[in-house]
Amino acid sequence: MEREKLGSRMGFILLSAGCAIGIGNVWRFPYIAGMYGGGMFVLFYLLFLIAMGVPVMTMEFAVGRASRKSVIRSFTELEKPGQKWHLNGYLGMAGNYLLMMFYTTVAGWMLYYFYQMLTGKFTGKDKEQVAGMFQGMLESPSVLTVVMVIIVAAGILICSLGLQKGVERITKVMMTLLLFIIVILAVRSMTLEGGVDGLKFYLLPDVQRMREVGVLETITAAMNQAFFTLSLGIGAMAIFGSYIDKSRTLLGESVSIAVLDTFVALVSGLIIFPTCFAFDISPDMGPSLIFITLPNIFNHMAGGRVWGTLFFVFMTFAAFSTILAVFENIISCGMDLFHWSRKKSCLVNLAALIVLSLPCVFGYNIWSAIQPLGAGSTILDLEDFMVSNVILPIGSLIYLLFCVTRYGWGFDQYLKEANTGEGLKMPKGVRFYVTFILPILVLFLTIKGWIR
Repeated sequence: MEREKLGSRMGFILLSAGCAIGIGNVWRFPYIAGMYGGGMFVLFYLLFLIAMGVPVMTMEFAVGRASRKSVIRSFTELEKPGQKWHLNGYLGMAGNYLLMMFYTTVAGWMLYYFYQMLTGKFTGKDKEQVAGMFQGMLESPSVLTVVMVIIVAAGILICSLGLQKGVERITKVMMTLLLFIIVILAVRSMTLEGGVDGLKFYLLPDVQRMREVGVLETITAAMNQAFFTLSLGIGAMAIFGSYIDKSRTLLGESVSIAVLDTFVALVSGLIIFPTCFAFDISPDMGPSLIFITLPNIFNHMAGGRVWGTLFFVFMTFAAFSTILAVFENIISCGMDLFHWSRKKSCLVNLAALIVLSLPCVFGYNIWSAIQPLGAGSTILDLEDFMVSNVILPIGSLIYLLFCVTRYGWGFDQYLKEANTGEGLKMPKGVRFYVTFILPILVLFLTIKGWIR
C-alpha cells in the first residue's frame, strides 16, 4: 500500500505545530512565566527550547521520515537485526491512547463553554454562579459524555476523509483561524485600562521574583515547559515526518514549528495578564483560570460575550488541533500494525477511544471517590501524570539514544537524514552535546518529575 503524503510544506508545519500547540500553552505557560520572574523565565524557556526541544524534535522527524512508518513500526524498520528498540513503539502507542483518554474530555469542556458563551448562558452571573456552572458541568456525566463523544466523532470523521482531504485541509483552516483569533484577543486585552501593569508583570525580567521562588526552580521550570510543550516522545511528530518528502532539512522545519508554538504561548500571556490585571484578579493556573476567572472577566467587559465566544473558539481549536494530530498517529498505527484500511482503523478507534475516555469523564462524578494520587485528585490527574511524567520523557530519551548511539540507528545515519534537503543544517559539532549532555538533561527532568 502506497504511503500517503502531505500536500504541502505549510500543511506539514501547521499540522506539527497544531500537535505541539495545546491547552498547556494557554493555561500553564503564562501562569508559570508570571510566577518565575516574567521575562527571566521566558529567556530561560527560549534557551532550553533551542538546546533541548528542537534537537529531539529533529530526531523524531528523522526516524519518521527515514522509516516511512508510524511509531509502532518505525524502529523496526531502522534498528539492526536482533535489537529491541521497536518495543518503544508499543510505549509510544500507549502514550497516544493515554493522552487521548483525558484530552478528549478537556476539549469537550472547551466546546461546551463555547456553546454556553455563544448562547449567553453566562450573562449576568456573579463569580459564585460561574463557579457553580463549572462544578455543575463536571458533576453531570451526561453533559461530559455527550461533548466528549462529539469531539471523538468529529476527530475520527476528519481523519477518515484521508490525510490531505481531511486532516491537512481542516488543520490548515483551523490553525490559520487560531492564529488570527489569538492576535485579535491579545490586541483587545492590551488596550484594556490597567492592562499595561499586567504586561510589565509578564514580560519585564524580575530577578527579585525569580530569587524568591529560587533560581534553580526557575531554570528547571523553564526546562520542563520548553521540553514538554512540543509533545515529543510518543511519535506524534514522527508520523508527520513519515508523510513528507526529503526536500527540506529537519532542523529548519523544527525551528519553524517551535517558533509557532512559542508564539501562541507568549501571545496567550498577552491575553491573560493584561485582562486579569485590568480587573484586579489573580492569573491563577489551570482549569479555574479558563473556566471560572475568565468567564467572570468577560461578563464585566464591553462586548464580553463576543470576546468570550472568540476565546473559547480559540481554546477549542488549540485542543482539537492536538487531537487531530494524535488521532492520525493512532489510526496510522492500526494501519501499520494490522494492515487495516484507513476506514477500518477509524471505525475500530472510534469505539475504542469513546470507551477509553469514559473513566476520565466519570472521574468527576460517578467515580469521584477514586482519588488515585491522593485526596482531591481525579482519574484525569493520574492519566496526565502517566503521560507527562513517564511516557513523554522516557519516549524522548529513547528517540535521543536511538539517534546518537552506535547501539541504535547511530549519529551518522541520523545526521544524514536530518540534513537531507534545503534549509538549516544540523552541525556535526553537536555530536558530543547530544550524545553526552542532552541525555543527562532529559534524565534529570524525568527523575524530577517523579519525585515532586
